[in-house]
Amino acid sequence: MKYLARRVTFKWLTIAIGLSGLAHVVADEPTIAREHMVVAANPHAAEAGIRMLRSGGSAVDAAIAMQLVLSLVEPQSSGIGGGAFMLHTDSLGSQSEPTEVTVYSGRETAPAAAGPDLFQSGDASPGSFLSRAYGGLPVGVPAVMRLFEMAHRDHGRLPWADVFQPAIELAENGFEISPRLYFLLDRAAQNAQAEGFRNHYFDASGAAYEVGHLLVNQEYAETLRLLAAEGVEPMYSGSLARRIVERVQNNKIGAGLMTLEDLAAYRAEKLEALCTPYRQWRVCGPRLPSSGGITVQQMLGLLERFDLGGLRDDPVSAIHLFSEAGRLSFADRNLYMADPDFVDVPAEELLDQSYIRQRSAQIDPRRAIENVSAGEPEPIPAAASLFSPSPVTELTSTSHFSVVDEYGGAVSMTSSVQGAFGSQLMVGGFILNNQLTDFAFEPEVDGRPVANRPEGGKRPLSSMTPSMVFDEQSRLRLLIGSPGGTRIISYVAQAIVGVVDWELNIQDAVAAPHFLSRGGPVELEQGTDLADHADALRALGHEVAIRGLNSGLHGIVIDYTDQGRILSGGVDPRREGLAVGD
Repeated sequence: MKYLARRVTFKWLTIAIGLSGLAHVVADEPTIAREHMVVAANPHAAEAGIRMLRSGGSAVDAAIAMQLVLSLVEPQSSGIGGGAFMLHTDSLGSQSEPTEVTVYSGRETAPAAAGPDLFQSGDASPGSFLSRAYGGLPVGVPAVMRLFEMAHRDHGRLPWADVFQPAIELAENGFEISPRLYFLLDRAAQNAQAEGFRNHYFDASGAAYEVGHLLVNQEYAETLRLLAAEGVEPMYSGSLARRIVERVQNNKIGAGLMTLEDLAAYRAEKLEALCTPYRQWRVCGPRLPSSGGITVQQMLGLLERFDLGGLRDDPVSAIHLFSEAGRLSFADRNLYMADPDFVDVPAEELLDQSYIRQRSAQIDPRRAIENVSAGEPEPIPAAASLFSPSPVTELTSTSHFSVVDEYGGAVSMTSSVQGAFGSQLMVGGFILNNQLTDFAFEPEVDGRPVANRPEGGKRPLSSMTPSMVFDEQSRLRLLIGSPGGTRIISYVAQAIVGVVDWELNIQDAVAAPHFLSRGGPVELEQGTDLADHADALRALGHEVAIRGLNSGLHGIVIDYTDQGRILSGGVDPRREGLAVGD
Protein backbone atom coordinates (compact mmCIF):
# COMPACT_ATOMS: atom_id res chain seq x y z
CA MET A 1 0.00 0.00 0.00
CA LYS A 2 1.24 3.46 -0.79
CA TYR A 3 -0.34 5.41 2.03
CA LEU A 4 -1.17 3.66 5.28
CA ALA A 5 -2.81 6.66 6.94
CA ARG A 6 -5.86 6.80 4.70
CA ARG A 7 -9.23 6.16 6.31
CA VAL A 8 -11.08 2.98 5.39
CA THR A 9 -14.18 2.26 7.46
CA PHE A 10 -16.01 -1.05 7.66
CA LYS A 11 -19.17 -1.31 9.71
CA TRP A 12 -18.08 -4.33 11.72
CA LEU A 13 -14.79 -2.65 12.65
CA THR A 14 -16.39 0.46 14.14
CA ILE A 15 -15.82 0.78 17.90
CA ALA A 16 -18.73 1.56 20.21
CA ILE A 17 -17.34 4.39 22.34
CA GLY A 18 -18.39 3.90 25.94
CA LEU A 19 -18.07 0.12 25.89
CA SER A 20 -16.36 0.04 29.29
CA GLY A 21 -18.00 3.09 30.80
CA LEU A 22 -14.53 4.63 30.87
CA ALA A 23 -13.73 5.05 27.19
CA HIS A 24 -11.74 8.19 26.52
CA VAL A 25 -13.21 9.87 23.46
CA VAL A 26 -10.50 10.68 20.95
CA ALA A 27 -10.48 12.18 17.48
CA ASP A 28 -11.94 10.08 14.70
CA GLU A 29 -8.84 10.75 12.61
CA PRO A 30 -5.18 10.07 13.43
CA THR A 31 -3.01 12.84 14.85
CA ILE A 32 -0.68 13.99 12.07
CA ALA A 33 2.88 15.34 12.36
CA ARG A 34 6.01 15.52 10.23
CA GLU A 35 8.94 16.05 12.59
CA HIS A 36 8.42 13.92 15.71
CA MET A 37 5.62 12.30 17.71
CA VAL A 38 4.76 10.57 20.98
CA VAL A 39 1.70 8.45 21.78
CA ALA A 40 1.09 7.36 25.38
CA ALA A 41 -1.70 6.16 27.65
CA ASN A 42 -1.85 9.35 29.73
CA PRO A 43 -1.72 13.02 28.64
CA HIS A 44 0.85 13.92 31.31
CA ALA A 45 3.18 11.26 29.96
CA ALA A 46 2.68 12.36 26.36
CA GLU A 47 3.39 15.96 27.34
CA ALA A 48 6.61 14.89 29.09
CA GLY A 49 7.71 12.99 26.00
CA ILE A 50 7.04 15.80 23.53
CA ARG A 51 8.83 18.21 25.87
CA MET A 52 11.97 16.09 25.56
CA LEU A 53 11.69 15.93 21.77
CA ARG A 54 11.17 19.69 21.50
CA SER A 55 14.30 20.15 23.63
CA GLY A 56 16.34 18.19 21.10
CA GLY A 57 16.06 14.86 22.83
CA SER A 58 16.02 11.41 21.28
CA ALA A 59 13.24 8.83 21.24
CA VAL A 60 14.96 7.15 24.21
CA ASP A 61 15.06 10.44 26.15
CA ALA A 62 11.33 10.84 25.54
CA ALA A 63 10.62 7.22 26.50
CA ILE A 64 12.38 7.58 29.85
CA ALA A 65 10.60 10.83 30.64
CA MET A 66 7.22 9.27 29.78
CA GLN A 67 7.81 6.18 31.90
CA LEU A 68 8.88 8.23 34.91
CA VAL A 69 5.63 10.17 34.63
CA LEU A 70 3.52 7.05 34.09
CA SER A 71 4.94 5.66 37.33
CA LEU A 72 3.34 8.64 39.03
CA VAL A 73 0.03 9.13 37.18
CA GLU A 74 -0.72 5.55 36.07
CA PRO A 75 0.70 3.54 39.01
CA GLN A 76 -1.80 0.75 38.46
CA SER A 77 -0.11 -0.16 35.20
CA SER A 78 3.64 0.44 35.14
CA GLY A 79 6.49 2.17 36.87
CA ILE A 80 10.10 2.18 37.99
CA GLY A 81 9.29 -0.66 40.37
CA GLY A 82 8.49 -2.96 37.44
CA GLY A 83 9.95 -4.10 34.13
CA ALA A 84 9.71 -3.50 30.40
CA PHE A 85 10.69 -4.45 26.87
CA MET A 86 11.87 -1.69 24.53
CA LEU A 87 12.36 -1.93 20.77
CA HIS A 88 14.66 0.71 19.31
CA THR A 89 15.86 1.64 15.86
CA ASP A 90 17.83 4.70 14.83
CA SER A 91 17.27 4.58 11.10
CA LEU A 92 13.80 5.05 9.60
CA GLY A 93 14.66 5.56 5.95
CA SER A 94 15.41 3.33 2.98
CA GLN A 95 18.36 1.02 3.51
CA SER A 96 20.29 -1.38 1.31
CA GLU A 97 20.22 -3.83 4.21
CA PRO A 98 17.43 -4.57 6.73
CA THR A 99 17.22 -1.87 9.37
CA GLU A 100 18.78 -2.87 12.68
CA VAL A 101 16.29 -3.21 15.54
CA THR A 102 17.51 -3.63 19.11
CA VAL A 103 15.60 -5.05 22.06
CA TYR A 104 16.38 -3.67 25.50
CA SER A 105 15.04 -6.39 27.77
CA GLY A 106 14.25 -5.43 31.35
CA ARG A 107 12.28 -8.35 32.72
CA GLU A 108 12.22 -8.87 36.49
CA THR A 109 13.93 -11.91 38.02
CA ALA A 110 12.93 -14.18 40.86
CA PRO A 111 15.06 -14.00 44.02
CA ALA A 112 17.85 -16.58 44.17
CA ALA A 113 16.07 -18.32 47.05
CA ALA A 114 12.87 -18.92 45.04
CA GLY A 115 11.98 -22.49 44.09
CA PRO A 116 9.26 -24.30 42.14
CA ASP A 117 7.05 -24.33 45.23
CA LEU A 118 7.08 -20.51 45.54
CA PHE A 119 3.30 -20.24 45.30
CA GLN A 120 2.37 -23.56 46.86
CA SER A 121 0.37 -23.48 50.08
CA GLY A 122 1.05 -25.70 53.06
CA ASP A 123 -0.85 -28.64 51.56
CA ALA A 124 1.22 -28.40 48.33
CA SER A 125 -1.70 -27.05 46.33
CA PRO A 126 -1.58 -23.71 44.55
CA GLY A 127 -2.94 -20.96 46.76
CA SER A 128 -5.67 -18.62 45.62
CA PHE A 129 -4.44 -15.73 43.54
CA LEU A 130 -5.40 -13.03 46.04
CA SER A 131 -3.50 -14.84 48.79
CA ARG A 132 -0.31 -14.64 46.70
CA ALA A 133 -0.77 -11.46 44.63
CA TYR A 134 0.13 -8.86 47.26
CA GLY A 135 2.95 -8.35 49.69
CA GLY A 136 6.58 -9.36 49.30
CA LEU A 137 6.29 -12.89 47.91
CA PRO A 138 5.42 -11.98 44.27
CA VAL A 139 7.90 -9.09 43.94
CA GLY A 140 10.53 -9.61 41.26
CA VAL A 141 13.74 -7.61 41.10
CA PRO A 142 12.75 -4.23 39.56
CA ALA A 143 14.27 -3.97 36.11
CA VAL A 144 13.16 -0.90 34.18
CA MET A 145 15.81 1.49 35.51
CA ARG A 146 18.64 -0.84 34.49
CA LEU A 147 17.06 -0.96 31.04
CA PHE A 148 16.97 2.85 30.92
CA GLU A 149 20.56 3.11 32.08
CA MET A 150 21.69 0.96 29.15
CA ALA A 151 19.42 2.54 26.51
CA HIS A 152 20.30 6.11 27.52
CA ARG A 153 24.01 5.34 27.43
CA ASP A 154 23.55 4.10 23.87
CA HIS A 155 21.03 6.59 22.49
CA GLY A 156 20.40 9.46 24.90
CA ARG A 157 20.98 12.98 23.59
CA LEU A 158 19.91 14.98 26.63
CA PRO A 159 21.76 14.85 29.95
CA TRP A 160 20.48 12.01 32.17
CA ALA A 161 19.17 14.41 34.81
CA ASP A 162 17.11 16.39 32.29
CA VAL A 163 14.76 13.51 31.46
CA PHE A 164 13.72 13.33 35.15
CA GLN A 165 12.52 16.91 35.34
CA PRO A 166 8.92 16.55 34.06
CA ALA A 167 8.16 13.77 36.55
CA ILE A 168 9.87 15.60 39.43
CA GLU A 169 7.84 18.75 38.75
CA LEU A 170 4.58 16.84 38.46
CA ALA A 171 5.24 14.87 41.65
CA GLU A 172 5.99 18.03 43.61
CA ASN A 173 3.17 20.15 42.19
CA GLY A 174 0.63 17.34 42.09
CA PHE A 175 -1.71 16.02 39.40
CA GLU A 176 -5.46 15.55 39.34
CA ILE A 177 -6.65 11.97 39.73
CA SER A 178 -8.11 10.84 36.42
CA PRO A 179 -11.33 8.87 35.90
CA ARG A 180 -9.43 5.67 35.08
CA LEU A 181 -7.14 5.91 38.10
CA TYR A 182 -10.12 6.57 40.36
CA PHE A 183 -12.07 3.68 38.84
CA LEU A 184 -9.25 1.22 39.54
CA LEU A 185 -8.54 2.60 43.01
CA ASP A 186 -12.21 2.30 43.88
CA ARG A 187 -12.19 -1.33 42.72
CA ALA A 188 -9.06 -1.98 44.79
CA ALA A 189 -10.38 -0.35 47.95
CA GLN A 190 -11.65 -3.49 49.68
CA ASN A 191 -8.35 -5.30 49.04
CA ALA A 192 -6.10 -2.33 49.83
CA GLN A 193 -3.95 -4.10 52.40
CA ALA A 194 -0.56 -2.35 52.27
CA GLU A 195 -0.35 0.56 54.69
CA GLY A 196 1.63 2.92 52.44
CA PHE A 197 -0.70 2.21 49.53
CA ARG A 198 -3.78 2.97 51.63
CA ASN A 199 -2.31 6.13 53.09
CA HIS A 200 -1.33 7.57 49.74
CA TYR A 201 -4.37 6.81 47.57
CA PHE A 202 -7.27 6.59 50.03
CA ASP A 203 -8.80 9.00 52.55
CA ALA A 204 -9.21 8.42 56.27
CA SER A 205 -12.47 6.52 55.70
CA GLY A 206 -10.77 4.10 53.29
CA ALA A 207 -12.41 5.56 50.17
CA ALA A 208 -10.37 6.24 47.06
CA TYR A 209 -9.62 9.89 46.41
CA GLU A 210 -12.14 11.25 43.93
CA VAL A 211 -11.62 12.33 40.32
CA GLY A 212 -9.95 15.74 40.32
CA HIS A 213 -8.26 15.32 43.71
CA LEU A 214 -4.79 16.91 43.57
CA LEU A 215 -2.32 14.19 44.48
CA VAL A 216 1.18 15.24 45.50
CA ASN A 217 3.97 12.67 45.83
CA GLN A 218 6.95 14.37 47.44
CA GLU A 219 8.59 11.05 48.27
CA TYR A 220 8.64 10.06 44.60
CA ALA A 221 10.13 13.44 43.71
CA GLU A 222 12.93 12.81 46.21
CA THR A 223 13.55 9.36 44.73
CA LEU A 224 13.79 10.81 41.24
CA ARG A 225 16.17 13.53 42.40
CA LEU A 226 18.42 10.85 43.87
CA LEU A 227 18.40 8.75 40.68
CA ALA A 228 18.86 11.84 38.51
CA ALA A 229 21.93 12.90 40.49
CA GLU A 230 23.57 9.52 41.13
CA GLY A 231 22.29 7.25 38.36
CA VAL A 232 20.45 3.99 39.04
CA GLU A 233 23.00 2.50 41.42
CA PRO A 234 21.18 3.62 44.60
CA MET A 235 18.28 1.40 43.50
CA TYR A 236 20.45 -1.69 43.12
CA SER A 237 23.18 -1.40 45.74
CA GLY A 238 22.55 1.74 47.77
CA SER A 239 20.07 3.38 50.11
CA LEU A 240 17.01 2.78 47.92
CA ALA A 241 17.96 -0.88 47.46
CA ARG A 242 18.05 -1.37 51.20
CA ARG A 243 14.61 0.19 51.56
CA ILE A 244 13.21 -2.06 48.82
CA VAL A 245 14.55 -5.20 50.51
CA GLU A 246 13.29 -4.08 53.90
CA ARG A 247 9.78 -3.51 52.53
CA VAL A 248 9.71 -6.83 50.66
CA GLN A 249 10.90 -8.81 53.67
CA ASN A 250 8.96 -6.94 56.36
CA ASN A 251 5.38 -5.97 55.62
CA LYS A 252 2.00 -6.84 57.10
CA ILE A 253 0.80 -8.81 54.09
CA GLY A 254 3.54 -11.39 53.67
CA ALA A 255 7.31 -11.63 53.53
CA GLY A 256 9.21 -12.09 50.29
CA LEU A 257 12.59 -13.63 49.54
CA MET A 258 14.42 -10.77 47.82
CA THR A 259 17.85 -9.82 49.16
CA LEU A 260 20.37 -7.05 48.50
CA GLU A 261 22.39 -9.61 46.57
CA ASP A 262 19.44 -10.19 44.22
CA LEU A 263 19.22 -6.47 43.45
CA ALA A 264 22.96 -6.06 42.99
CA ALA A 265 23.10 -9.01 40.59
CA TYR A 266 20.42 -7.73 38.22
CA ARG A 267 21.40 -6.93 34.63
CA ALA A 268 19.24 -5.78 31.72
CA GLU A 269 19.91 -7.31 28.30
CA LYS A 270 20.57 -5.84 24.87
CA LEU A 271 19.51 -8.22 22.09
CA GLU A 272 18.88 -8.28 18.38
CA ALA A 273 15.13 -8.11 17.76
CA LEU A 274 13.23 -11.16 16.53
CA CYS A 275 12.15 -10.41 12.95
CA THR A 276 10.27 -12.52 10.39
CA PRO A 277 8.56 -11.76 7.07
CA TYR A 278 4.82 -11.26 6.72
CA ARG A 279 3.79 -10.90 3.09
CA GLN A 280 6.08 -8.14 1.75
CA TRP A 281 6.58 -6.75 5.27
CA ARG A 282 9.07 -7.48 8.05
CA VAL A 283 7.67 -7.73 11.58
CA CYS A 284 10.00 -7.29 14.55
CA GLY A 285 9.34 -7.95 18.23
CA PRO A 286 11.02 -8.91 21.51
CA ARG A 287 12.73 -12.18 22.26
CA LEU A 288 12.12 -14.50 25.19
CA PRO A 289 11.33 -14.21 28.04
CA SER A 290 8.64 -12.26 26.20
CA SER A 291 6.51 -14.77 24.36
CA GLY A 292 4.99 -11.94 22.35
CA GLY A 293 7.51 -11.80 19.54
CA ILE A 294 7.36 -15.49 18.71
CA THR A 295 3.61 -15.85 19.18
CA VAL A 296 2.56 -12.78 17.18
CA GLN A 297 4.89 -13.72 14.35
CA GLN A 298 3.69 -17.31 14.43
CA MET A 299 0.06 -16.16 14.26
CA LEU A 300 0.81 -13.96 11.26
CA GLY A 301 2.70 -16.79 9.59
CA LEU A 302 -0.28 -19.11 10.04
CA LEU A 303 -2.55 -16.50 8.45
CA GLU A 304 -0.31 -15.56 5.53
CA ARG A 305 -1.77 -18.11 3.11
CA PHE A 306 -5.24 -16.61 3.49
CA ASP A 307 -6.46 -13.53 1.64
CA LEU A 308 -7.30 -11.51 4.74
CA GLY A 309 -7.64 -8.36 2.68
CA GLY A 310 -10.55 -9.98 0.87
CA LEU A 311 -12.33 -10.66 4.18
CA ARG A 312 -12.87 -7.03 5.20
CA ASP A 313 -16.59 -7.47 4.57
CA ASP A 314 -16.77 -11.03 5.92
CA PRO A 315 -16.31 -10.70 9.68
CA VAL A 316 -17.26 -14.28 10.55
CA SER A 317 -14.54 -15.72 8.30
CA ALA A 318 -11.98 -13.19 9.50
CA ILE A 319 -12.71 -13.86 13.17
CA HIS A 320 -12.68 -17.61 12.58
CA LEU A 321 -9.28 -17.64 10.86
CA PHE A 322 -7.72 -15.24 13.35
CA SER A 323 -9.02 -17.27 16.30
CA GLU A 324 -7.75 -20.54 14.85
CA ALA A 325 -4.30 -19.02 14.43
CA GLY A 326 -4.47 -17.89 18.05
CA ARG A 327 -5.49 -21.33 19.30
CA LEU A 328 -2.60 -23.05 17.49
CA SER A 329 -0.02 -20.46 18.53
CA PHE A 330 -1.05 -20.40 22.19
CA ALA A 331 -0.86 -24.19 22.36
CA ASP A 332 2.82 -23.91 21.41
CA ARG A 333 3.38 -20.93 23.69
CA ASN A 334 1.92 -22.57 26.76
CA LEU A 335 3.94 -25.76 26.34
CA TYR A 336 7.36 -24.65 25.17
CA MET A 337 8.05 -21.06 26.20
CA ALA A 338 9.88 -19.82 29.28
CA ASP A 339 13.09 -18.03 30.24
CA PRO A 340 15.64 -19.36 27.70
CA ASP A 341 18.40 -19.20 30.34
CA PHE A 342 16.58 -22.02 32.14
CA VAL A 343 14.65 -23.86 29.43
CA ASP A 344 15.80 -25.07 26.01
CA VAL A 345 13.04 -23.41 23.97
CA PRO A 346 12.74 -24.37 20.27
CA ALA A 347 12.32 -20.70 19.34
CA GLU A 348 13.72 -20.84 15.80
CA GLU A 349 11.95 -24.11 15.09
CA LEU A 350 8.57 -22.64 16.09
CA LEU A 351 9.00 -20.00 13.37
CA ASP A 352 10.49 -22.29 10.73
CA GLN A 353 8.58 -21.86 7.48
CA SER A 354 8.01 -25.57 6.93
CA TYR A 355 6.65 -25.92 10.47
CA ILE A 356 4.41 -22.87 10.01
CA ARG A 357 3.02 -24.33 6.77
CA GLN A 358 2.34 -27.65 8.47
CA ARG A 359 0.50 -25.96 11.35
CA SER A 360 -1.40 -23.62 9.06
CA ALA A 361 -2.66 -26.58 7.03
CA GLN A 362 -4.72 -27.57 10.09
CA ILE A 363 -6.86 -24.45 9.69
CA ASP A 364 -10.08 -25.23 7.85
CA PRO A 365 -11.90 -22.08 6.67
CA ARG A 366 -15.22 -23.92 7.15
CA ARG A 367 -14.79 -25.53 10.56
CA ALA A 368 -13.03 -25.01 13.89
CA ILE A 369 -10.34 -27.51 14.83
CA GLU A 370 -11.92 -29.89 17.31
CA ASN A 371 -8.94 -30.47 19.57
CA VAL A 372 -5.94 -28.15 19.43
CA SER A 373 -2.61 -29.29 20.85
CA ALA A 374 0.97 -28.10 20.63
CA GLY A 375 2.88 -29.04 17.53
CA GLU A 376 6.19 -30.87 17.28
CA PRO A 377 8.77 -28.63 15.62
CA GLU A 378 11.92 -30.37 14.45
CA PRO A 379 14.40 -30.83 15.89
CA ILE A 380 12.63 -30.59 19.24
CA PRO A 381 14.86 -30.34 22.36
CA ALA A 382 14.77 -33.56 24.35
CA ALA A 383 13.74 -31.77 27.54
CA ALA A 384 10.81 -30.05 25.81
CA SER A 385 9.12 -33.40 25.24
CA LEU A 386 8.82 -33.77 29.02
CA PHE A 387 6.87 -30.55 29.63
CA SER A 388 3.23 -30.06 30.53
CA PRO A 389 1.40 -26.96 29.28
CA SER A 390 0.83 -24.13 31.72
CA PRO A 391 -2.46 -22.25 32.06
CA VAL A 392 -2.95 -18.70 30.80
CA THR A 393 -2.92 -16.53 33.94
CA GLU A 394 -1.09 -13.29 33.16
CA LEU A 395 -2.78 -10.11 34.39
CA THR A 396 -3.53 -6.96 32.45
CA SER A 397 -1.98 -3.94 34.21
CA THR A 398 0.53 -2.72 31.68
CA SER A 399 1.16 0.35 29.51
CA HIS A 400 2.51 0.95 26.01
CA PHE A 401 3.91 4.01 24.28
CA SER A 402 5.46 4.76 20.90
CA VAL A 403 7.93 7.51 19.94
CA VAL A 404 9.53 8.81 16.75
CA ASP A 405 12.17 11.55 16.99
CA GLU A 406 13.47 14.03 14.42
CA TYR A 407 16.79 12.20 13.99
CA GLY A 408 15.38 8.94 12.63
CA GLY A 409 15.15 7.21 16.00
CA ALA A 410 12.08 5.33 17.20
CA VAL A 411 10.99 3.47 20.33
CA SER A 412 8.16 1.02 20.87
CA MET A 413 8.01 0.15 24.58
CA THR A 414 5.70 -1.87 26.80
CA SER A 415 6.12 -1.79 30.58
CA SER A 416 4.30 -3.30 33.52
CA VAL A 417 3.98 -3.86 37.25
CA GLN A 418 1.72 -6.90 36.54
CA GLY A 419 -1.60 -6.83 38.45
CA ALA A 420 -3.34 -3.53 39.13
CA PHE A 421 -1.05 -1.63 41.54
CA GLY A 422 1.37 -4.56 41.54
CA SER A 423 2.17 -5.91 44.99
CA GLN A 424 0.65 -2.78 46.62
CA LEU A 425 3.96 -2.30 48.43
CA MET A 426 5.36 1.21 48.03
CA VAL A 427 8.94 2.37 48.46
CA GLY A 428 10.22 5.83 47.64
CA GLY A 429 6.79 6.89 46.40
CA PHE A 430 6.43 4.15 43.76
CA ILE A 431 4.74 0.75 43.51
CA LEU A 432 6.70 -2.51 43.55
CA ASN A 433 5.65 -5.09 40.98
CA ASN A 434 4.05 -8.50 41.55
CA GLN A 435 5.47 -9.96 38.34
CA LEU A 436 6.38 -13.31 39.87
CA THR A 437 2.69 -14.19 39.54
CA ASP A 438 3.47 -14.56 35.83
CA PHE A 439 5.11 -17.86 36.74
CA ALA A 440 2.91 -20.96 36.67
CA PHE A 441 1.45 -21.47 40.13
CA GLU A 442 1.65 -25.23 39.66
CA PRO A 443 5.23 -26.33 38.91
CA GLU A 444 4.06 -29.74 37.68
CA VAL A 445 0.97 -30.98 35.86
CA ASP A 446 0.24 -34.71 35.60
CA GLY A 447 3.71 -35.47 36.92
CA ARG A 448 5.50 -33.39 34.29
CA PRO A 449 7.31 -30.10 34.91
CA VAL A 450 5.93 -26.84 33.55
CA ALA A 451 8.48 -24.82 31.59
CA ASN A 452 7.39 -21.54 33.19
CA ARG A 453 7.66 -22.76 36.79
CA PRO A 454 9.38 -20.53 39.39
CA GLU A 455 13.14 -20.92 39.89
CA GLY A 456 15.77 -18.76 41.55
CA GLY A 457 17.09 -16.07 39.21
CA LYS A 458 14.58 -17.00 36.51
CA ARG A 459 12.48 -14.46 34.61
CA PRO A 460 8.75 -15.20 34.34
CA LEU A 461 7.27 -15.56 30.88
CA SER A 462 5.80 -12.31 29.58
CA SER A 463 3.36 -11.37 26.81
CA MET A 464 4.54 -7.78 26.38
CA THR A 465 4.87 -7.27 22.63
CA PRO A 466 6.28 -3.92 21.52
CA SER A 467 6.52 -4.29 17.75
CA MET A 468 7.80 -2.60 14.61
CA VAL A 469 6.83 -3.30 11.01
CA PHE A 470 9.09 -2.47 8.04
CA ASP A 471 8.25 -2.33 4.34
CA GLU A 472 10.04 -3.94 1.41
CA GLN A 473 12.41 -0.96 1.27
CA SER A 474 13.41 -1.56 4.91
CA ARG A 475 11.59 1.59 6.02
CA LEU A 476 9.88 1.65 9.39
CA ARG A 477 6.14 1.93 8.77
CA LEU A 478 4.42 0.95 12.04
CA LEU A 479 5.16 1.07 15.78
CA ILE A 480 2.57 -0.70 17.94
CA GLY A 481 2.01 -2.41 21.29
CA SER A 482 -0.60 -2.79 24.02
CA PRO A 483 -1.37 -3.78 27.59
CA GLY A 484 -3.76 -6.67 28.18
CA GLY A 485 -1.97 -9.65 29.76
CA THR A 486 -1.85 -12.63 27.44
CA ARG A 487 -4.41 -10.89 25.22
CA ILE A 488 -1.66 -8.40 24.27
CA ILE A 489 -0.49 -10.90 21.67
CA SER A 490 -3.81 -10.95 19.84
CA TYR A 491 -4.37 -7.20 20.22
CA VAL A 492 -1.04 -6.50 18.53
CA ALA A 493 -1.53 -9.11 15.81
CA GLN A 494 -5.00 -7.74 15.05
CA ALA A 495 -3.67 -4.17 14.84
CA ILE A 496 -0.95 -5.28 12.40
CA VAL A 497 -3.54 -7.08 10.27
CA GLY A 498 -5.74 -3.99 10.44
CA VAL A 499 -3.02 -1.71 9.09
CA VAL A 500 -1.36 -4.11 6.64
CA ASP A 501 -4.22 -6.25 5.30
CA TRP A 502 -7.29 -4.08 5.83
CA GLU A 503 -5.54 -0.77 5.08
CA LEU A 504 -7.04 0.92 8.13
CA ASN A 505 -5.49 4.15 9.30
CA ILE A 506 -3.79 3.81 12.67
CA GLN A 507 -6.66 5.39 14.63
CA ASP A 508 -9.20 2.96 13.19
CA ALA A 509 -6.82 0.04 13.70
CA VAL A 510 -6.32 0.66 17.43
CA ALA A 511 -10.01 1.47 18.03
CA ALA A 512 -11.42 -1.54 16.20
CA PRO A 513 -13.43 -4.04 18.31
CA HIS A 514 -11.40 -7.02 19.47
CA PHE A 515 -11.80 -10.71 18.69
CA LEU A 516 -9.37 -13.44 19.70
CA SER A 517 -8.77 -16.87 21.13
CA ARG A 518 -5.99 -17.81 23.53
CA GLY A 519 -6.77 -21.50 23.22
CA GLY A 520 -10.14 -21.31 24.94
CA PRO A 521 -13.32 -19.73 23.57
CA VAL A 522 -13.44 -17.13 20.86
CA GLU A 523 -13.67 -13.87 22.79
CA LEU A 524 -15.69 -11.03 21.27
CA GLU A 525 -15.60 -7.52 22.69
CA GLN A 526 -18.73 -6.60 24.59
CA GLY A 527 -20.40 -3.32 23.75
CA THR A 528 -19.64 -3.74 20.05
CA ASP A 529 -21.59 -5.24 17.19
CA LEU A 530 -19.29 -8.28 17.11
CA ALA A 531 -21.75 -10.06 19.39
CA ASP A 532 -24.08 -10.26 16.38
CA HIS A 533 -21.74 -12.88 14.90
CA ALA A 534 -21.68 -15.22 17.91
CA ASP A 535 -24.20 -17.71 16.55
CA ALA A 536 -22.46 -17.92 13.16
CA LEU A 537 -19.17 -18.65 14.93
CA ARG A 538 -20.84 -21.31 17.08
CA ALA A 539 -22.12 -22.91 13.90
CA LEU A 540 -18.48 -23.26 12.82
CA GLY A 541 -17.76 -25.21 16.01
CA HIS A 542 -16.48 -22.43 18.27
CA GLU A 543 -17.29 -21.79 21.88
CA VAL A 544 -17.96 -18.04 22.12
CA ALA A 545 -17.68 -15.63 25.04
CA ILE A 546 -18.65 -11.93 25.05
CA ARG A 547 -16.21 -10.09 27.32
CA GLY A 548 -14.69 -6.74 28.11
CA LEU A 549 -11.42 -6.63 26.15
CA ASN A 550 -9.64 -3.56 27.45
CA SER A 551 -6.57 -2.94 25.34
CA GLY A 552 -4.35 0.13 25.32
CA LEU A 553 -2.94 0.15 21.80
CA HIS A 554 -0.85 3.23 21.05
CA GLY A 555 0.74 3.31 17.63
CA ILE A 556 2.42 5.42 14.99
CA VAL A 557 2.31 4.85 11.23
CA ILE A 558 5.02 6.45 9.09
CA ASP A 559 4.37 7.29 5.44
CA TYR A 560 7.03 8.57 3.05
CA THR A 561 6.24 11.15 0.37
CA ASP A 562 8.22 13.42 -1.94
CA GLN A 563 7.70 16.18 0.63
CA GLY A 564 9.05 14.08 3.50
CA ARG A 565 7.62 11.70 6.05
CA ILE A 566 4.16 11.87 7.59
CA LEU A 567 3.62 10.56 11.12
CA SER A 568 0.11 9.38 12.05
CA GLY A 569 -0.66 8.66 15.71
CA GLY A 570 -3.44 6.41 16.98
CA VAL A 571 -4.81 6.43 20.54
CA ASP A 572 -6.85 3.58 21.99
CA PRO A 573 -10.24 5.00 23.10
CA ARG A 574 -10.38 2.46 25.92
CA ARG A 575 -7.70 4.39 27.85
CA GLU A 576 -6.89 8.06 28.53
CA GLY A 577 -4.11 8.45 26.01
CA LEU A 578 -2.86 11.25 23.83
CA ALA A 579 -0.87 11.57 20.61
CA VAL A 580 1.23 14.74 20.26
CA GLY A 581 3.55 15.71 17.43
CA ASP A 582 5.04 18.59 15.48
